[in-house]
Amino acid sequence: MANVTFESTMKLALYLATAAIVVVCSQAATFNINNKDGGPIWVGIQGNTGKEHLANGGFKLAQGESRSLTAADDWGGRFWSRTWCYEDENNHCYTGDCGNKVECEGAGGTPPATLIEFTLQGYGGLDYYDISLVDGYNSMASVEPVNGQGDGGEYSCKKAQCATQINSLCPSELQVKSPDGGSIIACNSACNAFLTEEYCCSGSHSTPETCKSSDWAVDYPAIFKSACPDAYSYAYDDHKSTFTCVASQYNINFGSA
Repeated sequence: MANVTFESTMKLALYLATAAIVVVCSQAATFNINNKDGGPIWVGIQGNTGKEHLANGGFKLAQGESRSLTAADDWGGRFWSRTWCYEDENNHCYTGDCGNKVECEGAGGTPPATLIEFTLQGYGGLDYYDISLVDGYNSMASVEPVNGQGDGGEYSCKKAQCATQINSLCPSELQVKSPDGGSIIACNSACNAFLTEEYCCSGSHSTPETCKSSDWAVDYPAIFKSACPDAYSYAYDDHKSTFTCVASQYNINFGSA
């Protein structure tokens, strides 16, 4: 009986140790999200397929407020800022809305919206992160690893940012106005504004060779790229806007880079 008890005890200890390791590993990444905008924002979060929608997909941040979230070390998904949000209008946000609710619960944001995208522990065990303006722009943003381990390269463990207020540069045909029509609150992508195969890189323009923004009547992505060189500007932008690192913590800023 003593041997059975000892064996059972050892199995239990091993199980508990393994469970503890799994818990630690599944909570290995920390995202520190900061509101540096001029007013309140509602953060939107959507996990990739099979990944958790952190904080059930969103929460409110007052001006200057921060919140930290933990995630599995192989998490992947996107963050965005929702602006011009009103509780008395059924929780509707005029930029980045995810269905008139504070917690997006898996829903994505309605373009235009500046996206911060992550794939943790991707190819080669590296974390991949980027800022995307492919769906348009509604907020300045940045993401930066904390004490990351990289190779010293230009896109290794460096701060990715969109530090320009693109709304002030947005062509009139891409502008999204405030409810009262007095302010430009977001800047559409050409795809979202015109819905053509050429601008959406779809149909007969679905390859990098057939969808070059330099061939468009107006090179709208060039406006975004010039303002925010770190960010992706359209579907077949170059690959230089992907940053990599190995880190357990990332700072995310909305409203100021």
